[in-house]
Amino acid sequence: MRKYLAVAILSGVISAGSVVLLSSLADFKNSEEDFTHFASMNGNTNFPSSNTIHSPKTVKSPLIDDTPINFVDASAASTKSVVFIQTSSEVEYRRGSWMNWFFESRPSERVGSGSGVIMSDDGYIVTNNHVVEGADRIKVIHDRNSYEGKLVGRDPSTDLAVIKIEAQNLPKIVVGNSASVAVGEWVLAVGNPFNLESTVTAGIVSAKGRNINILKDKFPIESFIQTDAAINPGNSGGALVNIKGELIGINTAILSRTGSYAGYGFAVPVDIVNKVFNDFKDFGEVQKAFIGAEYLDIDGEIASKLDLKDLSGVIVAYIQDEGAAEKSGLKKGDVIRSVNGTEIKNKAYLEEIIGNSYPGDKLMLTVSRDGKEVEKNLTLTNKEGTTGRTVSKVYFSEFLKAKFEPLPKVERDLYGIDYGIRVLDYSKSGFFSELEIPEGFIITEVNSRPIEDPEEFSKIIERIRGNVIIEGITERGRKIYFPYRF
Repeated sequence: MRKYLAVAILSGVISAGSVVLLSSLADFKNSEEDFTHFASMNGNTNFPSSNTIHSPKTVKSPLIDDTPINFVDASAASTKSVVFIQTSSEVEYRRGSWMNWFFESRPSERVGSGSGVIMSDDGYIVTNNHVVEGADRIKVIHDRNSYEGKLVGRDPSTDLAVIKIEAQNLPKIVVGNSASVAVGEWVLAVGNPFNLESTVTAGIVSAKGRNINILKDKFPIESFIQTDAAINPGNSGGALVNIKGELIGINTAILSRTGSYAGYGFAVPVDIVNKVFNDFKDFGEVQKAFIGAEYLDIDGEIASKLDLKDLSGVIVAYIQDEGAAEKSGLKKGDVIRSVNGTEIKNKAYLEEIIGNSYPGDKLMLTVSRDGKEVEKNLTLTNKEGTTGRTVSKVYFSEFLKAKFEPLPKVERDLYGIDYGIRVLDYSKSGFFSELEIPEGFIITEVNSRPIEDPEEFSKIIERIRGNVIIEGITERGRKIYFPYRF
């Protein structure tokens, strides 16, 4: 119960600190308030396809020597490495819906579009998770050629995904370094807004280390590059490049009242992109590192209560039992000022460092405690609390036509439970869909019997008869019961 409360309190604190209301473009409604949107297209558009590059040839630099900056070479180098992605998925109306009276339960098709960046000459492409999430079919268009895209993996915590097409000798993009990106430098956003292919817009880096609370994941990594280069629906998954044409980020979201560009765009830093890409390609899944603690940004109120002299760093709000932080000697209320000599300005800076790290990596933390600075050596762990490579244990039940996975230790500790399996995916025509249990739900018990193994759960459901109660928790930690009679 104590850990459930800790999760709820932390969620409330984080939500209270958000200054934008988050929604997808598909659910957008006009409002007087600002919204943060994923920069993807959902639904059909009447805009024609175009190969026009919208970019000025040269502009005058604000530098004292008035050195001209040429965007032509950067545009030419990057546009050939950006692809157009179209997705479609079947949507079935639930039984008993009034829509059945008109459509006789026939599935409809939901379509979307976005962009992607070629990362290797043999067909590996990075895009946003929200571009391909839930897609039954992925079509990739490059240089007027159309390919079927195969999903390699999705990572909701960074909103990144990797897909593969069968092609060779593709023009892979040159990968830069986001750590060296400076606020104020020129950048180009390359993508396919409104289905207008190969569009380039120019701007500057407005800020770094932005956390905008848009990623709906247990352990989100948000440390966005903010830019005023125009980003619109359809730009999601496209490239943010410097004036050399080097990839420095993947365009992801916009801050807007209308769902279209209003001056603020956000991109995932390429250092995180590169790690996620290489992990999917080399290991089949992202090798996530965990610090074993929850931490919050420091505002004026917190600083006043704790008698802190400045607002830099992050404050430790929760320590996982037997996690990396506890083993290193960190305590609740500690203020992390720097990591490996790098100043931690806010939560996003620490998340970016962890996002670029692997289980087993060692961090040297400079911590403020009771008015004194101390150093703590911490070894990052994986989702099971060890330092080795992790391998997903996804189980597909032929009987249920559904995929499940055991809940990793880091999440069991977060929810305060000792066992459970997660519903990953299921066929809309399979038996499990009849139960109407949502994807992401964590099943803990069947008729009060603990569930630790997906295969065990499938066998129980296959042979059980009579009254059945499936118990579990939602992704937000709420306890739910599903009663049935088989």
